[in-house]
Amino acid sequence: MTKVHPNATEEAITQGGVSSCVRTESTTLTVWKKSLLFNCNGFTVFDSKGNLLFRVDNYASDHKGELLLMDASGHPLLTLRRKRLSLGEQWQVFEGELASAGGSPTRPPKFTVRKQGALRGSRVIAHVFSRSSKSALYEIQGSYSKRCCAVYDDKRRKMAEIKRKEAAAGGVAFGSDVFRLIVLPEMDMADAMALVLLLDQMFSSRWSSYNA
Repeated sequence: MTKVHPNATEEAITQGGVSSCVRTESTTLTVWKKSLLFNCNGFTVFDSKGNLLFRVDNYASDHKGELLLMDASGHPLLTLRRKRLSLGEQWQVFEGELASAGGSPTRPPKFTVRKQGALRGSRVIAHVFSRSSKSALYEIQGSYSKRCCAVYDDKRRKMAEIKRKEAAAGGVAFGSDVFRLIVLPEMDMADAMALVLLLDQMFSSRWSSYNA
């Protein structure tokens, strides 16, 4: 049977973490839509060496509309919270963990992600806005449900890409719950993973108005 990541070991899962070194090349991550915790939904993300890099274990928590992206050791990196009473579906991304779930944040968001309404002929599915500018920081195009989409900056440069993961020769093909996230060195890997989580919220939920 095909493994999600053939190089993953218990030692790698224990010692894995977000690398502090400067990246000069694109990084390919394996994203698994499954929590490490029993009977809990979430995400588990490995680097190319099989080390655990990110995890989401509170995906099915009692606090609807809020997610916590953590590193391999469980330290909070980013809090993703759905913005209430806004036109269209919007999410705000905050650094670290907010003081109280569901309460008013005490600091401004790092960036905001807005779902694009269905427009005939358009491949754009979401926009990312920084807290200091009303113009889009990133534009996301493609189809998340097909695991085929990309993140472009304001200069039309590809910053990250979501693609299906091919199984090794002779292995069982992976489904949509296991895929690749390719992140260019100019983009923060945690930010890229936050976008994956939000795309999953926007386009995998049964409440979505359409599935891109």
